[in-house]
Amino acid sequence: MTPTFTRRSAIAALLAAAAAAPAFASDPYPSRPIQLVLPFPAGGSFDPIFRSLANAAAQDLGQPVVLMHKPGAGGVTGTAGLATMDADGYTIAVMHNSVIRAPLVQKVTFDPLKDFTYLIGLANLTTGITVAADAPWKSMRELLDDAKKRPGAISWGNVGAISVNRIYAERLAKAAGTKFNLVPFKGGAESFQALIGRHLDVYGDPGFGPQVQGGKARLLATFTAQRLKRYDAPTIKELGHDLVIESPVGLVAPKNLDAKIAARLHAAFRKAAADPAYLQQVELFDMQPNVTSAEAYAAYARAQFEREQKMLAEIGFKPE
Repeated sequence: MTPTFTRRSAIAALLAAAAAAPAFASDPYPSRPIQLVLPFPAGGSFDPIFRSLANAAAQDLGQPVVLMHKPGAGGVTGTAGLATMDADGYTIAVMHNSVIRAPLVQKVTFDPLKDFTYLIGLANLTTGITVAADAPWKSMRELLDDAKKRPGAISWGNVGAISVNRIYAERLAKAAGTKFNLVPFKGGAESFQALIGRHLDVYGDPGFGPQVQGGKARLLATFTAQRLKRYDAPTIKELGHDLVIESPVGLVAPKNLDAKIAARLHAAFRKAAADPAYLQQVELFDMQPNVTSAEAYAAYARAQFEREQKMLAEIGFKPE
């Protein structure tokens, strides 16, 4: 005898199917690869650092974390692109101070304090002042003395035209009574090529470690509060100029990211930030580990925005 369904049993079957549907409709996060946007060209110091971090985070997340290079506007364009994306947890980006500063120095279509979900603070960048190993200046004092004799003749490179490192180069020149010919670059790789090839006199940005340790560049000074233990180089503060750069980097997602997804990402990258391979790269490039909560990193961004406003007003900077 062929089995038949009564109306009552059919309704019961439909209700059971409806109750089970959400379990199949909503896959557990993450269910596919996550894109990590690096807002700088390939080949720079962020490449090995964030590649090792991504690999470690992928182990915890159970999905690949794929690096996507989206350079432009001195490292602003790639991260800013998240401001118009849906917050699904599958695209995150490196955040740094140039993105926070951008609305203060040029016209932009995003708000760094409202258009992102801050996920985690990771480390502080170390800004050094380097020259080629065969450059004539053996110390920072020699460089500044020469710059005073030849204002505007010595070229000084930075990544981006609005980075804090460029601004502090201008502040240093003003304090020392001279000027440098400031040259913006797209990324660290091309900057060091120009420096080592003697097409650029000075480079004042992070990421100098491998070049200095490899004997291709000479570190003259740092914009840090204390000397770096690895190098015999003074701080700019030691030389009489109270200029210290604080430059943390972290991760953000588009605004309104689901709190559970944000917490999942934070936990995975916090764990990854203790991975030995990642820490080895951080040390190689002279970054200082500084893992902070999402709330602390967002609070830093708000405070930094206010500090930048004050600093730019003090130096008389006019937005583009």
